[in-house]
Amino acid sequence: MVWYEAEVRQLETKLMTLPPASDRVVFYGSSSIRLWTTLAQDFPQINSLNLGFGGSTLAACSWFFERLLLPAAPKAVLFYAGDNDLGDGRHPEEVYLFFCTFADKMRHHFPDLPLFFLSIKISPARWGLVDQIRYTNQLIGKEVGKRQNAHYIDMTAPLLWPNGQPRREAFENDGLHLSPAGYQAWKRTLEQQVAIF
Repeated sequence: MVWYEAEVRQLETKLMTLPPASDRVVFYGSSSIRLWTTLAQDFPQINSLNLGFGGSTLAACSWFFERLLLPAAPKAVLFYAGDNDLGDGRHPEEVYLFFCTFADKMRHHFPDLPLFFLSIKISPARWGLVDQIRYTNQLIGKEVGKRQNAHYIDMTAPLLWPNGQPRREAFENDGLHLSPAGYQAWKRTLEQQVAIF
């Protein structure tokens, strides 16, 4: 986890400068969250806080839970991770277990808060992992259905054509990270499916 330390420390510094708030909606996870630079403009009706850190895995997000999410004192958590775990060669079952660890921490520290898991996207760069991505989403989706205050949000379908292929304009040139059009698709999805928006 040393690889993430510098960016996590920057986020810790950011947290220390924030005024106290009881209405903070935290977006937590990998670079798909970190690079969502228009969060405040996209959702002016909420007090959003971006706690994404680049390259993070679901395992890393769980590891840094106490250092980042606890001091953030959220009223809700929107969580995107798992993409990089699969890209690093982890199996869907492993990613599922990492999610369970994260969800257990949510239940322990924030038993009454809603957790929204944003499904792992299918991107051109990781098309070779499409079956693993779908299976991981399926496993986590079933687990979310068993947990109180947990919600599964399909963020994958809005980025795909009806034939299941990724919409190229939804991604940057690297075929992995979302373009402004991709983030707008995610924005619309959250507005349609999450009551706090």
